[in-house]
Amino acid sequence: MTFELNDDVVARVAALPSVREAAVAGARLVALWPLTEAMHMDNDAKYAENLQVRVTRAFARIVTGEDVTVPDAEYVYEGADSIPGRPQRIVDALLAANDAYDAMSGFSESGDATLVDEAAESLGVAWNDAASVRVHEVLESVEAAVNDGAFDEGAYAVPSGEGLSADGSAPADDAFRPSDALAEALAHRFAVALIVCDALLDAVADGDAPSSNDAVRAALPLLLVVNELREQIAVPRIFLGDDQIRGLLDVRAKAADPAGVSEGTTVDAVAAYIAPLAAAEWAKHREDVLWDPALAKKKAKEEDEKRNKEALAAKFAHVKDDPNKETVEL
Repeated sequence: MTFELNDDVVARVAALPSVREAAVAGARLVALWPLTEAMHMDNDAKYAENLQVRVTRAFARIVTGEDVTVPDAEYVYEGADSIPGRPQRIVDALLAANDAYDAMSGFSESGDATLVDEAAESLGVAWNDAASVRVHEVLESVEAAVNDGAFDEGAYAVPSGEGLSADGSAPADDAFRPSDALAEALAHRFAVALIVCDALLDAVADGDAPSSNDAVRAALPLLLVVNELREQIAVPRIFLGDDQIRGLLDVRAKAADPAGVSEGTTVDAVAAYIAPLAAAEWAKHREDVLWDPALAKKKAKEEDEKRNKEALAAKFAHVKDDPNKETVEL
């Protein structure tokens, strides 16, 4: 059956408390754009690089089943094709994950569904013909909606710079609270990405245990393409670690199984699982963009001085003032 976005389902998912809460975090992040300060743009570029390192490390841990370290992932991201003292299979898995990540990066601009095949090939994932057809049907349906301008108006339309704040504060302020209109738009767009993610995972589910290595690997190219879809429809990318990817497949399988412990549809399970992770990632992204090394150094110094004063006060807390002590004028 051809996949189609259902407005009623989108609205229902967008109204879920966890999705709305995540949308507020996402709105706090996207309200910063367009970035104008060089420091913020540099910080955002570093975040993007770090995100690729984190994602490729998680993928390599799944592919190899080994403890792939952050330095491993950083070395390969920076161009290494071997690491002294580390198994070559780890390096090869990281190289493949980076190839897949790079291949998929063009999707947010082109919407070319064939890029998911390139990513799958890089990761050594071979879906059966029926699964591949379903994956393409889902992606092509969503791209048709994008090209038809479905996200340019109505519930999906992201407000202009005016009225982004609910309280008059600037987007970079710590206490910034986004307007209801901006949060609502993010919730609808985020809901679309969650529904597409669920549909893609369903497309490649073939009866294997969700925690099996084949099932988990089959999902990896899909997580990449959904992240790029988020970027395409103005929703920030997210991150799932290797354990979180397995957890996502587990909770979805339980929701699909009448004997499972989860209740509701699979998309509800996907939304409930991913939304808190997205909220945390978007809060981290915003913090990373706004990070000011000089201010951070100043705050750290102030905290150290405060702790030192508290420690000194505690050390001499037992010493009582002598009421007969002569007052000395300075």
